[in-house]
Amino acid sequence: MTFLLPSADGVADEVARRLPQATIVRYEEGGYRVDEVDFYCLPYMGNGSSIAMIAQLPRLRVLQSLSSGVDNVLESVPDQVTFCNGVGLHHEEGTAELAVTLILGSLKRLPAFALHQSQHHWHHLRTDSLDGKRVLLVGHGRIGQMIERRIAPFGVRITRASRTARDGVAPLSQLSQLAADADILVVCIALTPDTAGLINGAVLAALPTGALVVNVARGAIVDAAALAGHLADGRLRAALDVTDVEPLPADRPEWALPNVLITPHVGGRTVPGRRAAGQRRQASGPVR
Repeated sequence: MTFLLPSADGVADEVARRLPQATIVRYEEGGYRVDEVDFYCLPYMGNGSSIAMIAQLPRLRVLQSLSSGVDNVLESVPDQVTFCNGVGLHHEEGTAELAVTLILGSLKRLPAFALHQSQHHWHHLRTDSLDGKRVLLVGHGRIGQMIERRIAPFGVRITRASRTARDGVAPLSQLSQLAADADILVVCIALTPDTAGLINGAVLAALPTGALVVNVARGAIVDAAALAGHLADGRLRAALDVTDVEPLPADRPEWALPNVLITPHVGGRTVPGRRAAGQRRQASGPVR
């Protein structure tokens, strides 16, 4: 059996150690025969060329992604291939922790204090508290549930909405009404044709002045132009780990706005995740 694997994070070396009888070829090195590959593990946060490689592997039987979100890959997976995502590689925990970090960092104005530190400037600012805040979780799967468990001890009031309505979880059709009663809106739902543009102008306009929009899911779920308008006039704040174009272009106004905190899609990029990617014995989280 031939495995096409990334060298990064020790994935290829670890599989070679555990399966000495297998043929291991490294994605970054090239020079391999594409007609011999049975198992392909996509490089983490791989670019378009790594996804395009799927179509060049006629004998492929198993495709492994190291990411939990696979919206950018699904359409490229042949019917006969078993596709597995990165569930179990600590992406959910890392993303949930980052969501809480972004919320607290925004409320406590850490970007302003970091700027003052770089300027050797000691300056007092009044900051906000998470205690008593009304938090709307848009998405209540594994990541949404982990975010809830991590912020509940701060004394927040939590409302939930998801694609599957159930006891305690409202349908997405009620988002505008729910947004009107939210201090913080957290986007933690998978990107699908149904959720693209879900956080639209109507939802954003319904949020109270001063509300914080946190996105740790996918940029395309939020109407970027509508959000930018609310950010530019100072009505809303945002903390974004994902954007509608990545990397975010240098000329986008979000970079310079004092009410925006940006991280470069690092929710799942953690040390435990790197270790798990190298040590995982077999494919995880079948998508189909």
